[in-house]
Amino acid sequence: MRRAPAEALSRGVYTASAGNMAQGVAWNARRLGIPCTVVVPDTAPQTKLAAIERMGGRIVRVPFDRWWRVLQEHHYPGIEGLFVHPVADPAVIAGNGTIGLEILEDLPEVDAVLVPFGGGGLSCGIASAVQALSPRARVFACEIETAAPFSASLAAGSPQEIAYRPSFVDGIGGKSMLPEMWPLASRLLAGSLVAKIDEVAAAVRLLAERHRVIAEGAGATPVAAALSACAGMGKVVCVVSGGNIDAEKLAVTWRGGVP
Repeated sequence: MRRAPAEALSRGVYTASAGNMAQGVAWNARRLGIPCTVVVPDTAPQTKLAAIERMGGRIVRVPFDRWWRVLQEHHYPGIEGLFVHPVADPAVIAGNGTIGLEILEDLPEVDAVLVPFGGGGLSCGIASAVQALSPRARVFACEIETAAPFSASLAAGSPQEIAYRPSFVDGIGGKSMLPEMWPLASRLLAGSLVAKIDEVAAAVRLLAERHRVIAEGAGATPVAAALSACAGMGKVVCVVSGGNIDAEKLAVTWRGGVP
C-alpha cells in the first residue's frame, strides 16, 4: 500500500482473507486514513472478524467457494478501491521475505524452515530470502490433510484442484493451487508436509501449555509437521503465523480434543 500511487488509494483498499492478512490491510488503511473492505469466507472464526472490525475494516461475508474465486480472479464486483491480493501480490511476497531475513539473522545455520501454506505467498516470500542467502537450507510448505492443494499439485506436476473439507484449521488450505503461484512454489519450496487434524490440535495445546503461545490451527501446523520428523533433524524453524482462534476451540484442544 505504501508503494501504490495516491490516486490508486483514493477510493480505499480491499482484500480477500480469512482474517490474518485482512488485519494487516485494515491496520494500514486506518493509518493512511482510507476505507478498507474485506471479503471473508463464511468459515472465518469470529475472533478474526472482531479484529478486522476493531481496526475499522468493513466485512463482506460470502460462501467459501465465492471467496476462493476472488483469489483466483483478483477482483470482487461492487467494491471500489485498490485490491491487495493476499497471496500473489509481488510487494506482499517481498514483505513476507523479510521474515526469512530475520530467521537467518537469528539462526544462520538453519537446516529447515516450516511455513504454513495457504496460497503460497508467505512460504515463497520466506523461501526467496532463505535461498538467496543460505542455499543449503530448505523451506517446506505445511498443509492440512483436509485441504492440501500444493501436495496434490507436486504429485501431478501441475496446479491441481482438490476436494476441500472445512476444519478448524481455517487460515490455510484452499480449493486449488493458484496457477500464478505454481512456478514460484514448485521452484522455491522443498516440498509439502501434510499434517493430520489431530496432530495440529495437539500442537495448539503444546504451544499453549509449554510456551504460552496461543496459535490458531494454521499457525500450529508447522509445529505438528516438525514433531512428526517430516522435515528431518537438525535446526528446524517453525513459522507460527496466526494466533486468532476462537476461545471455545482453544478450550477443546486444552481438553485433548479436536475442534
